[in-house]
Amino acid sequence: MIGLELGEMGTAMEKTPLRKRSAKPCPRCRRLISVDAQACIHCGLKRPNVYRTAPLLKHLLSEQISFVQPILVSCIALYLLALGLDFSSLDFSGGIFNILSPTTEVLFDLGAGGVLPASLGRWWTMLTATYLHGSLLHIAFNMMWLLRLGSWVEELFGKSRFWIIYTVAGLFGSIISTLAGTFLFVGASGAIFGLFGALLFYGRHRGGTFGSALFRQMLIWVVIAFVLGFTVSGIDNWGHLGGLVGGFTAAWLLKYQERRREGLYDHLAAFVLIFIVLLCFVLMLANYFLI
Repeated sequence: MIGLELGEMGTAMEKTPLRKRSAKPCPRCRRLISVDAQACIHCGLKRPNVYRTAPLLKHLLSEQISFVQPILVSCIALYLLALGLDFSSLDFSGGIFNILSPTTEVLFDLGAGGVLPASLGRWWTMLTATYLHGSLLHIAFNMMWLLRLGSWVEELFGKSRFWIIYTVAGLFGSIISTLAGTFLFVGASGAIFGLFGALLFYGRHRGGTFGSALFRQMLIWVVIAFVLGFTVSGIDNWGHLGGLVGGFTAAWLLKYQERRREGLYDHLAAFVLIFIVLLCFVLMLANYFLI
């Protein structure tokens, strides 16, 4: 009889809501912690409840979100949209650098950056321009480098810090290019040069066999890219320079995983930048369809 009563008591305790609420998995390490804990006793995450109230932050923390693929898909989708909006005006007889180039008018309407959009108050183009591309070769090269460098930066810095570095570098590139007087520009190359800058910082600061080899490789690629930029017409070297400086600076401020693990403020900053980029595209669509 006593054994039966204890068994029934145990079953009742398992079903009680209080027991269910007493502990939940840590958003980062997935080990059970008290729901009232101010920090995870296992991994040290501070204020874990903040992440539970925001699903996107929770996914960012557990590194379930990779930004490389969404950026790739967004760039390709916008490139196809730009082609489709004025397909009848496409010129298929151009050189290799102009194969399947969207018209300047469409790119301008979709959010190209530069002196002209800035003079019209289209501030959102400083970010939307980094998702637009001017030809098939243009987007192919940029997406190739995004896939190659993006995974490295996500691994070394963390996914949220990758997104911050990429977005800040793209913004820096757009600002410098506009200040330098570029009339109209599109392309992710400024943001991609920011990834070069982040890897240069990592290699230089970390040192050792791996860090030194990475630094030398990135430096060689950057020099080659700038040489090509000065020998091939139509390349926005000011945007590349701005992106490189922006990426290096962001990496220096954020640090990499071995130096400092991603924390709450990194994920919050990434969350805010997601909102800002989405807002820029909402303004772009509103400007295109409503104005």
